[in-house]
Amino acid sequence: MIEKTLIYDGSFEGFLSCVFYVFEYKLQNVSIQSEFVVQNGLFSENEKITTDKEKSDRVWKRLKEKTSSIASTKIYYAFLSEQIGVENILLDHLQYIFKNKQKVDTDFTHASILKTSQIAKIVSREKHRMEAFVRFKLTKDKIYFANIEPDFNVLPLISKHFRSRYADQKWVIYDTKRAYALFYDLKKVAIVNMDFPTNFNFTKTDDHFFAAEEFEFQKLWKDYFNSTNIKERKNMKLHVKHVPKRYWKYLSEKQPNF
Repeated sequence: MIEKTLIYDGSFEGFLSCVFYVFEYKLQNVSIQSEFVVQNGLFSENEKITTDKEKSDRVWKRLKEKTSSIASTKIYYAFLSEQIGVENILLDHLQYIFKNKQKVDTDFTHASILKTSQIAKIVSREKHRMEAFVRFKLTKDKIYFANIEPDFNVLPLISKHFRSRYADQKWVIYDTKRAYALFYDLKKVAIVNMDFPTNFNFTKTDDHFFAAEEFEFQKLWKDYFNSTNIKERKNMKLHVKHVPKRYWKYLSEKQPNF
């Protein structure tokens, strides 16, 4: 039997539109893939599915009727992992939920429900790390700028945290891996695309772009960090466990002196 592959635009609404299509046409041998990671199968028939917000909303509404808020949140978190094949795990998950009259969102004996929960857990861990490790720098136009490079697409998940915590200042958090940002203008948070000069170094504080007082602040922060770091009690293994080295290049306290 030829497998049908549904191609979507990479958005969560696009994925849910594919789910709607699967149920609408009662498809059996089907897979879902983002247009950014399409892997053509030898015996696969591809079809592009247009994102339809009305249909995606219907799937999401039905899901929330059939599950707890925690369970539906896990599905969204798992989707943001961007792991290859996660769409098919989630499709199987949703099919299992929708075909059962009873709530089965905590039935971890079912492979896709267990896998969704496991993926959501590591995405949640990354979300909390990003909330802790973001370091803002003041630009010359008085906007606080931070860049991150998370393993998973967690920008949508950290928006609420930073809007609440830094409600009185304009800020931008840019994901260097996915090339988009959150921008807060004192009223709302928007998703924006940004252009940077060629060879722009996100690990440096360039005086062409950042305010003079930012350099003074970073020096004060480094001095404080160094003064509280007691060498005799230094436990590098524990430190790396809580602050993995892959985050260090964007932490101001880890950068060399100017």
